[in-house]
Amino acid sequence: MSMKTNAQVTSPPDPNVTRPELRRAAWSSWLGSSLEYMDFTLYTLASALVFGPLFFPNETPAVALISSLGVYGSGFVVRPIGGYVFGRVGDKHGRRIVLIVTLSMMGIATMGIGLLPTYAQIGIWAPMLLVVLRLVQGFGAGAELAGASVLLVESSPVRRRGLFGAIVAMGTNSGIFLATVLWTLLTLLPDEAFLSWGWRVPFLLSIVTTFVALAIRTKVRESPVFEEAKERRAEVAADKSDQPSILVEARRSTKSFLLALGIRMGENSAVYLVKGFMVGWVVTTTGIDSSIVTTGIMIGTVIGFATVPYFGKLSDKLGRRPVFLGFTLFQILFAIPAMILIDTGNPIIIAAVFAVFVGGPLPNLYGVESSWLVELFGSKHRYTFMTTIKEVGSVVSGGLAPVIAASLVAVITDSWWPVAIVLILFASCGLLGALFAPETRGRDLTTEVDAVDERQPLQ
Repeated sequence: MSMKTNAQVTSPPDPNVTRPELRRAAWSSWLGSSLEYMDFTLYTLASALVFGPLFFPNETPAVALISSLGVYGSGFVVRPIGGYVFGRVGDKHGRRIVLIVTLSMMGIATMGIGLLPTYAQIGIWAPMLLVVLRLVQGFGAGAELAGASVLLVESSPVRRRGLFGAIVAMGTNSGIFLATVLWTLLTLLPDEAFLSWGWRVPFLLSIVTTFVALAIRTKVRESPVFEEAKERRAEVAADKSDQPSILVEARRSTKSFLLALGIRMGENSAVYLVKGFMVGWVVTTTGIDSSIVTTGIMIGTVIGFATVPYFGKLSDKLGRRPVFLGFTLFQILFAIPAMILIDTGNPIIIAAVFAVFVGGPLPNLYGVESSWLVELFGSKHRYTFMTTIKEVGSVVSGGLAPVIAASLVAVITDSWWPVAIVLILFASCGLLGALFAPETRGRDLTTEVDAVDERQPLQ
């Protein structure tokens, strides 16, 4: 785990990508990740207030909420499948075509939700169509974020990969911010207007983001790393003995998988714990208005627009490991003080705690992860392995962390320490992954071998 400097390792040449081409790749990645997280945020918000009464009106409020959340969860079930399928296509035929398809799927499905008739209009077909659209969204989203990271990092100058990789995290910030602002404004409408047409507006507006992103993405150049790898594969295509199967490659990459999964779990679990579980838990236990928490999240999101590019650049200077480790340690050390501060019940302090989480470790861990995981895997199956790690990590950490926290809180009532323990435990997965993963800053992305198995010393 030595931390060598760039001077000790000869950096590969920069990809042959012009500034306009790189700019288009950056914008398309930003808008694509924005669309995905707009969808994620909008559906989460609509589940509690809209989808229950409009699509499951014959159920009790509690059952209707569970049903709408179940539909939401169905999108996550197919994400790993979509990630694997599109990842394989991306490794074989190119990153660009996959990202055009996934963006189209997400945009059409999100707009479709905004156009859906309600249960009162078409009966049981309404919730059934809602499920279908969520499945389409989830299948496309399974390869979007990983693909955006792969294409952008593979196209970036070697010494600025961390900065450009962080752009994907900026997109997630943008999507959450826009969805939250739009939804907050629309909830000011009279209840009748909001339930009849107001809730549809942000879903329909997503098509604007889709068209703009598609207009840019169709002009984005294919990753030069992929083009070189494709040429190299064509030269040895006649020798089938040199073409190991994806299963053989996966077995060879077991160590890389486990380290990347730890990194992903440490980053992703905090997102679902802080922006999901803790929102409802804090409102319930302290009795404060939910707008206090959402205000803190919005402030943190704005802060993230400044911190994410800064720490992305810092990872280009110091390396991926030290920046990721720094935020992971902060998350571990801040967990207990954060719970103590929330326990005061002071609205300003509580909003500040959420702002610190959302503006600090949450987006910046993902910003560093975007370039680190791309550099960790070899070029041959990079897209497939990236999507698999991201989606399996999301299911395991994003699914388990809130459930474990909720279960502990249900058993041990009137106490904040179970929440702090869960935060620390999952952050520790990221800590272990980061401690044992190699530094990859400046690595040659055209090599087919994983960084973990590479014989030459890394920085």
